[in-house]
Amino acid sequence: MAKFIIQGGRKLEGKIKVSGSKNAILALIPATLLVEGRVIFENVPRIRDVEVMIKIMEHLGAKINFEGSRLEIDTKNIGYQDLLLPEIKALRASILFLGPILVKFGKIKIFLPGGDIIGSRPIETHLEGLKSLGAEIEVNGEVIEGKFSQFKNHRIILKESSVTATETLIMASTFSSREIQLRLVAFEPHIQALCCFLNLAGYEIEGIGSPFLKIKKSSRLNAKEIVFSVPPDYIEAGSFIALAGATKSKILIEDLDPEELDSVFVILDEMKLNYEIINKSILVKPSKLKAAKKIQTGLYPKFPSDLQPLFGTLATQAEGVTLIHEWMYENRFGYLNELKYMGANVEILDPHRAIIIGPTPLFGKEIQALDIRSGISLLIAGLLAEGQTIINEAEKIDRGYEKIEERLKNLGAAIERVS
Repeated sequence: MAKFIIQGGRKLEGKIKVSGSKNAILALIPATLLVEGRVIFENVPRIRDVEVMIKIMEHLGAKINFEGSRLEIDTKNIGYQDLLLPEIKALRASILFLGPILVKFGKIKIFLPGGDIIGSRPIETHLEGLKSLGAEIEVNGEVIEGKFSQFKNHRIILKESSVTATETLIMASTFSSREIQLRLVAFEPHIQALCCFLNLAGYEIEGIGSPFLKIKKSSRLNAKEIVFSVPPDYIEAGSFIALAGATKSKILIEDLDPEELDSVFVILDEMKLNYEIINKSILVKPSKLKAAKKIQTGLYPKFPSDLQPLFGTLATQAEGVTLIHEWMYENRFGYLNELKYMGANVEILDPHRAIIIGPTPLFGKEIQALDIRSGISLLIAGLLAEGQTIINEAEKIDRGYEKIEERLKNLGAAIERVS
């Protein structure tokens, strides 16, 4: 197990570039199963979760070449394989192989997915949606088994606007010769990226960026080489904004899409953060922060749950009381106990609500990265804390942030990785 050792209290300064979207590429990789030929993805983040998805694709017979940020996938030799692999259990996004494999090959046997323990994330919406399309699916212990022969329903209404269920049903629906309507779907930026990729591949998807999609197979499928650039990661962009604000640093955050961050800007304005939007960049300057009265997470375009821990750390440096309402997950406040250990004034009211009273100085401690987002939030806490902070299980942060210690060193951070 690796750990980060941080000497805190330094002001940071400089530029940092936002990587390609983690959540987009995790859906785009299984989407190559819908393309017969070669796909080239550009601007791909080199993170652990991508490496896991690549291993699963190689198990299915794909030929992979990953150099720099360019990922090439050749699917011409793809064949059916049971997905009873340890990699499936290691990653929540592995569920995204369910839809395309089941409908493409007419069967599937796959382990239930794993991933971060941040709360209940059932897959009933995925399974019920596929059953509505015509699949026969059973869960036996830790294994999902399914069969598919024909589409029986062409209008699916999601009971829950689940991101991965939406992506699963989009990919499964592309095999239908008739138009399929998916209603009340999620429409996060990475879902929109998936739809744009499938359109580029020759499928026809209407309603991108809305809760209502129309999907149909085209006679003009692109079997040649497809090149697609992964859009910037708006969660990573928000993470770096919180980093700059919490450490009171001047940082230019480059290569992002400001239009995806409206809910973040609402909170930043309330907190009186000094920032400037410059085309596809955001310049954050040192600020005297005020507490946001309430940070409530929700489905896009509302405030992202993945940024809640980052803004929890930011709130420790803001004057006043911040109420955090984590609407989506019941186990996402573990990082607050670590912040409290470092000196933060925190009270967890119930599994979904907590208050943070600031500003409070933080002091270096030995703490634990519980998942990707809690880990990066505690890394930020270590950077602003007085003294030395040790963060155990640094690999969890690596799952979502590429070469994070190198990028932070370029800003002036004193951080080292130790095995």
